[in-house]
Amino acid sequence: MWTVKVVRIYTGADNRSHFEDMQVPMEEVLQGGRVSQRSAPVPAAGMLFRENPLGRSDEYHTPKRRQFVITISGAAEITCAGGQRVFGPGDVLFAEDLTGEGHSNRELHGPRRSLIVPVPEDFDIRRWAKPL
Repeated sequence: MWTVKVVRIYTGADNRSHFEDMQVPMEEVLQGGRVSQRSAPVPAAGMLFRENPLGRSDEYHTPKRRQFVITISGAAEITCAGGQRVFGPGDVLFAEDLTGEGHSNRELHGPRRSLIVPVPEDFDIRRWAKPL
């Protein structure tokens, strides 16, 4: 069975950003005489594409809204109090560290191209994906 991993970045009780590894539950469905897999739908508040040039953003920042960031090409290293992670093609980040210290990023291979999918304010990723 296919599994989808999502890395959540959130603001902890210490007012600093941390990573949490999550897995999206998949269900088997019969479609066109074949069994396929799919997740529950996620409500979206839009969709946009973004390109980041190579380089480092030493400045810690927080996202403007809660959103999925799906890397299409290139790679970036995200740094926060919870450590460092590298995100490359196909990786899914759920950014919801809207307050506190935030995180920084360094583009490793680029330009990095991403699909950004903002979610409604009432979306709770913990009801959609489970911690690993």
